[in-house]
Amino acid sequence: MTNEIKTVAVVGCGIGRSHLIEGYVPNADKYKVVALCDLNPERLNAVADEFGIEGRYTSFDELLKTDVEIIDICTPPMVHYSQIIAALDAGKHVVCEKPLVGSLAQLDDIVAAEKRAKGKLMPIFQYRYGDGIEQVKKIIDSGLAGTPYIATAETLWKRTAEYYAVPWRGKWATELGGVLMTHAIHIHDIVTYLMGPIAGLFGRVATRVNDIEVEDCISASCELESGALASLTATLGSQEEISRIRLAFSNVTFESDHEPYSPGGKLWRIIPASPEVAAQIEALLANWQHVPPRFQTQMARFHDALMGRGPVPVTSADSRRALEIVTAFYHSSETHTEVRLPIPADHPKYQSWVPAQFRQEAAQ
Repeated sequence: MTNEIKTVAVVGCGIGRSHLIEGYVPNADKYKVVALCDLNPERLNAVADEFGIEGRYTSFDELLKTDVEIIDICTPPMVHYSQIIAALDAGKHVVCEKPLVGSLAQLDDIVAAEKRAKGKLMPIFQYRYGDGIEQVKKIIDSGLAGTPYIATAETLWKRTAEYYAVPWRGKWATELGGVLMTHAIHIHDIVTYLMGPIAGLFGRVATRVNDIEVEDCISASCELESGALASLTATLGSQEEISRIRLAFSNVTFESDHEPYSPGGKLWRIIPASPEVAAQIEALLANWQHVPPRFQTQMARFHDALMGRGPVPVTSADSRRALEIVTAFYHSSETHTEVRLPIPADHPKYQSWVPAQFRQEAAQ
């Protein structure tokens, strides 16, 4: 029988440390982190010492030669594509931070690599998990919510020049985008996870907060495949950081907790249209079992998938849906037109959404 405890190597000790703290330490009965990989030996050794991890690598290629089962990629976005392909081709399971890759063309290459690979791929969308969002998802999936009307999603965060002092941030070649890619992508994923895919988007992007190449303010008006409407807004210049999602259905309205970095964790406001609907919801949620937020639950469910006890909780198809929103935003803002989704291979930004003047640098 396959060993229940899966061995893991975390690549990138920045956000990778959060994966350790929230994802692997609470799931010690499912995973053992046996190696870390980072280009910075000082950071590598500090995190490895903190968690008592013996395997230490500064070479990704050398790491792939080991017998570790799962490669967890927490590196800057510009190297995700090559590292995912290499890890899948080496027979590993792969976990990768968002954004998964830097274009829809690359995403479709990843899908092709998955089909020939022995291992499974799970992109990270940890904001999907926690009691609040799980309850809302259950109500919607049961049909009790009724007809979807409208969604509003706000990612109102703050990032200053100090944040962008990290050399790879704020640049097209290395971050591949701004607030759309590295911040609001989480909240936009939640909207489509709960309300369904977007069919059309008219959006604008702007750089107004920091002296950077990429955008730090965005807004869009969307039509969903269901016929519902949605508005998406984000900035990195908010003096109070919140993430706020409000969903209106015919039978119930939901509003998220405003916690910026864990909107799924605490219970959402559930506002039923009638006492009868309230009673049905109460019955549906009776004997609720606690769902830990963020990485803890996503990693636990990935383990279930590896053991054949359920589906991969986040898939490359989910990442494609998220990156279609990014692609549509950039094209719509540039052309001042609505973009219809899904986006086909002959779309002008299928190969890259990076502006032409930065494209050669980003491809290197």
